[in-house]
Amino acid sequence: MSIQTYRADWVLPIAGEPIANATITLDGERIVGVNHAPASGAVDLGHVAVLPSLVNAHTHLELSYLHGVVPPAQRFVDWIRPLLAARRGYPDPLDPRILDAARSAIGAARASGTGIVGDVSNSLVTPPLLREAGMPAHLFYELLGFNTPDPEARVAAARAQVEQRSSVAPHLRVSLAPHAPYSVSPGLFRAIRADLDRHHGQVSTVHLGESAEEVEFIRRGSGAWKVLLEELGHWSPDWKVPGTSPAEYLEEIGFLDSRVLAVHGVQFSGEDLARVRALDVTVVSCPRSNRYVGVGSPPLEAFYAMDVDVAFGTDSLASVDDLNLFAELAEARRLAPRVPARALLESATLTGACALGFDDEFGTIEPGKRASLIAVRVQEGVDDVEEYLVGGITPDRVQWVG
Repeated sequence: MSIQTYRADWVLPIAGEPIANATITLDGERIVGVNHAPASGAVDLGHVAVLPSLVNAHTHLELSYLHGVVPPAQRFVDWIRPLLAARRGYPDPLDPRILDAARSAIGAARASGTGIVGDVSNSLVTPPLLREAGMPAHLFYELLGFNTPDPEARVAAARAQVEQRSSVAPHLRVSLAPHAPYSVSPGLFRAIRADLDRHHGQVSTVHLGESAEEVEFIRRGSGAWKVLLEELGHWSPDWKVPGTSPAEYLEEIGFLDSRVLAVHGVQFSGEDLARVRALDVTVVSCPRSNRYVGVGSPPLEAFYAMDVDVAFGTDSLASVDDLNLFAELAEARRLAPRVPARALLESATLTGACALGFDDEFGTIEPGKRASLIAVRVQEGVDDVEEYLVGGITPDRVQWVG
């Protein structure tokens, strides 16, 4: 291993305040020191801000082939219908068009500064692509089934697929995850939870509180989701209407806790936010996708005001222009002007790394952590570098350090 020192106009440790005119010393793939003054022999990176690579805590890489195929909608169900139709047109998950699009998406995410992803897959086609790209990831093998006759057998088969098709690789982890309260039965939720409890250290994820239709369905058992389930032949007459909010429902059946990432939360009430805060649940916000699919904008300022742990994701290229997490931060800044820029950057780095279980090596610039670092070109004269970084950074301004 060779020791190398880099100087930058700014270093953002995330664990502390930005440091002006600082140096970072690396020993191979590890950080060994951060200094507040220039050092002789340092490689000068120039007018850049160095920070930990970003964490995209929620995306669907296998849907990248649908980029631009499904138009935006005013209602979530009106977006879902053409999405399902488009997916039926590609019945083979190993279709080269699917694989090539996912491979390209991974490359584009990395080019814009993403160093870790939380990837949701229904087919397990992406682990080889993630290994190939050297992209650290937690892959969630997502299950759906509102009228599954034998949930335990379904989960056992899914776990067997995970063990068979997802060989161990550095920084690639796989677990099971339910899709959403309107597409997964209580029995399947409980079976997935039991599997999670048998695999200590793993985490799961669920789409939760995303649309008004979801809230209506869980509270009253009516609306567009019931109609769609009946149309698809997935309705279960044995299902009992919870009569609560989606978040309260998942708490009551024992699924929701600190090992579960709740994605979206657009429809979360103050009571829901108090609930997920008490359970230590991380909310993964995807504001650009939320607007595209017609569910509205997340109450980001309320998330932070109630001290909820917030991470960010882009969602899939079926509902967003790109996988540039800096663009997600810019949208978050627009929606939450009173949230400090430092809090938004922490969400996009350390909080995401913690939620996915990678915070022991990623998420901050500290001695001993992995040197997964990006340098963002910054205009001269910038004095509030944190605010600058949440203002919209394009991939051409990003480079990897080392």
